[in-house]
Amino acid sequence: MGELPTGEHTLEVRFVGFEPGRKTFRLEAGQSLDLGTITLRPIPTELTEVVVTGTLREVSRADSPVPVEVIDSRLFKRNPGPSLAEAIGLLNGVRAQNLCGVCGTNDIRINGMDGPYTLVLIDGMPIVSGLGTVYGFNGIPQSLIERVEVVKGPGAALYGSEAMGGIINIITKDPALAPRVAVDASTTSWLEHNVDLGLTARKGKVSNLLGVNVYSFQELIDRNPVTDPSPGFGDGFTDAPLTRRISVFNKVAVQRPERRVASIAARYVNEDRWGGQLDWTPAFRSSDEVYGESILTERWELLGQYQLPVKEKVTAWVSFNSHRQDSWYGEEIYQADQRIFFGQLFWQRKLGARHHLLSGLAYRHTFYNDNTTATQLGEEPFTTDAPQRTPLPGIFLQDEIMLSDAQTLLLGYRADNDRVHGLVHSPRVAYKWAPSGRWAVRGSFGTGFRVVNLFTEEHAALTGARRVVIAEELRPEESVSGLINVVRRWSGEGRSFSLDGTLFHTRFSNRILPDYDSDPNLIIYANLDGKAVSQGVSLNAEARLGNAWKLYAGVTWMDVFFEDLNEDDVLERQPNFFAPEWSGTFTLGYQWRRWNADLSGQWNGPMRAVTLPVDFRPEFTPWFALINLQLRHTLNDHWELYGGVRNLLDFVPSDALMRPFDPFDAQADDPVANPRGYTFDPGYAFAPLLGRRMFVGVRWTLR
Repeated sequence: MGELPTGEHTLEVRFVGFEPGRKTFRLEAGQSLDLGTITLRPIPTELTEVVVTGTLREVSRADSPVPVEVIDSRLFKRNPGPSLAEAIGLLNGVRAQNLCGVCGTNDIRINGMDGPYTLVLIDGMPIVSGLGTVYGFNGIPQSLIERVEVVKGPGAALYGSEAMGGIINIITKDPALAPRVAVDASTTSWLEHNVDLGLTARKGKVSNLLGVNVYSFQELIDRNPVTDPSPGFGDGFTDAPLTRRISVFNKVAVQRPERRVASIAARYVNEDRWGGQLDWTPAFRSSDEVYGESILTERWELLGQYQLPVKEKVTAWVSFNSHRQDSWYGEEIYQADQRIFFGQLFWQRKLGARHHLLSGLAYRHTFYNDNTTATQLGEEPFTTDAPQRTPLPGIFLQDEIMLSDAQTLLLGYRADNDRVHGLVHSPRVAYKWAPSGRWAVRGSFGTGFRVVNLFTEEHAALTGARRVVIAEELRPEESVSGLINVVRRWSGEGRSFSLDGTLFHTRFSNRILPDYDSDPNLIIYANLDGKAVSQGVSLNAEARLGNAWKLYAGVTWMDVFFEDLNEDDVLERQPNFFAPEWSGTFTLGYQWRRWNADLSGQWNGPMRAVTLPVDFRPEFTPWFALINLQLRHTLNDHWELYGGVRNLLDFVPSDALMRPFDPFDAQADDPVANPRGYTFDPGYAFAPLLGRRMFVGVRWTLR
């Protein structure tokens, strides 16, 4: 280093996890210089975590030009449960939506958009999608999860089809860093039993992580409120499906020179669940005597990562999953087989001091077959089987440009070649301006797409023999999205406070909807004549007061709707189902020595529920909140006890089932007993039917 010239200078000190410190001084000839102390203020811990989902490159969360929200293992412990969906639901703007009041299936919705528009990844690979989205969250041992990263808005420029509403990336633990043994066992007053077991073994440069999850619920409980035919409690149906599930996950990682990645993982899930009338047994499967919905699911998943032994940083990702389902909905059968292969090869390189280049090739092949008319050809009795095979090759390019110490510009582009729709383009641009560790402003714009899938799990598709009709040349569903995100942080000695606000707008076009109403013998597919929009504002707050108090809270206002031509060819606006205008989440934690108290929950304003054309239930739901209270005690470095109450306010939807006393509509046409023509329907369960229940659990860890 040469000598500094005389005059005014600024010294800046940077350190990971701290705000930059600056001191301005004037240097004169022959002057001795004493700058004193430069104090660095820490950035809140959550904002210094390493994330990869937004850019496919490991960066600190604070430096990412794309807003990424993170759920780590500490937040899982604040709201323990047998399903990963419950923990993800603590993020503002993300909801685990119940879809069926009988079988209890659900999906994950981001900013009010339907579950199929959310792409779910495991270690960056689309292992959970399509048919498996409904069931793929079940059985992922939380003890094996390092963190979950959530990106809201389209991410097709990096991840291709299905990343229209957002991305959820489940990052599993590195076997080389995981505890040798981790056990988490819990039960509830409803006798829901859940056990997570994690085992790690290391030999030389090879580390192995084994995880097993077992869940069992076998109690016939019927306590939900009803008003038809008379006010009371209990409709003769199970409030929660009886379930047996086992999931086995194994991950092997190899330490290689220069920290090159090499890992392979596999997961197997087997689940048997049923819900229905209390006197249902497996002997009534497929019968019209006692109503039940019985779902047998078997999943295999395989995923691997390998960095090539070359000078450049070139990494290969490969995954495969197989999902088989055997289901009966009353007397209607639904059998499906889905297999997805995914491969991606990408290259990273730093060009000069300001460019981080990322480029790659991707290929996804989806096979789908079921017993419905969606995968059959010809006229009745449909003797020709026609499973769907969807190859989707793609190429992507991204340049992350450091314009200055405070400014970052990200440019991305992806092209996928669909055999039906041709070349689909997905550009995106993101910009971050962070003049200091206290302020960060991000803006992004991008597009998303989803190729058409002519299959569905809707109950309506399972009633009667229908022929598939494509009313027009179907175009891929597309979306255009933009957001502005502003983060402001205040930090001091032993305390910190931050605000994170986002303004978002996404417009969907060419949405493909199945029409079951025009002709009872047909399923008619066509693009939406109008548009679908998800827009709104979200605000998150985080506060820490020493090591004792921690608060996370968020509120979202959304306007989610679609416009389509009605029977009179008039464009009609309809709110999206299960998209509340107002919603929010909160987590309040207090720590005193070895004790922790956690209060967490989510609240929702009125939202449009699924009702029948003739229905006595209100179209819009009431305000409601699902609140959990927990107390944890750490005995020592190995043992932790916890217990509390789930659904503290005991909120359960009323009349979740329409006419549960006549599930096969045997008396639906009786003008005396049923003058209004009501029919059986299980789709109104906008919230879980699980009432207030106590829970206790124990964790044992050996590091």
